[in-house]
Amino acid sequence: MTNRHIVWHDSAIKKTDRQLLNGHKSCVLWFTGLSGSGKSTLANAVDKELFLRSCRSYVLDGDNIRHGLNKDLSFSDDDRKENIRRIGEVAKLFVDSGQIILSAFISPFHEDRNLVRKMFQADEFIEIYLHCPITVCETRDPKGLYKMARSGKINNFTGISSPYEIPLNPEIVIETDQLTIQESVDKIICYLVDNGVLINY
Repeated sequence: MTNRHIVWHDSAIKKTDRQLLNGHKSCVLWFTGLSGSGKSTLANAVDKELFLRSCRSYVLDGDNIRHGLNKDLSFSDDDRKENIRRIGEVAKLFVDSGQIILSAFISPFHEDRNLVRKMFQADEFIEIYLHCPITVCETRDPKGLYKMARSGKINNFTGISSPYEIPLNPEIVIETDQLTIQESVDKIICYLVDNGVLINY
């Protein structure tokens, strides 16, 4: 419940002013998929391409956020929900600042992703589902998480002991076991151009 003494203070500089200064619209690219599907790798590759195009962008990575802002959260269903809610609020601030935010989180539940979507205007939330068979994800497991999950050493591990709910209507689907990183980057950049996020790029 919001305290009645806390009042929203409007900024003197509007989001549209910042977008005009940056030369592109702002949005959140929400990368979702199983562990090992390539979320962080692809988000950083797209971020690099945006940087080369002089765009203002920033990556919010699941592991990195849990080192600081969300280090008090576990991997229970309730804490996972809170993890995504907090990230949604942070992403909303970045989008208001005129930037393109690349959010790389498993975010396994429909309800949580839809909650974040509702924080943004219709064209500001771009859900990118990284489709990759779990058998392939397990071969890309540098931290050995799948192995530990299958042996019972990790509880509530998405895809093994906790479900992953596939997005029903994502804006973009990337088959990361079929496309190269560059092909995947190109597909996302084309979407941003075609949908007016990137102007004159």
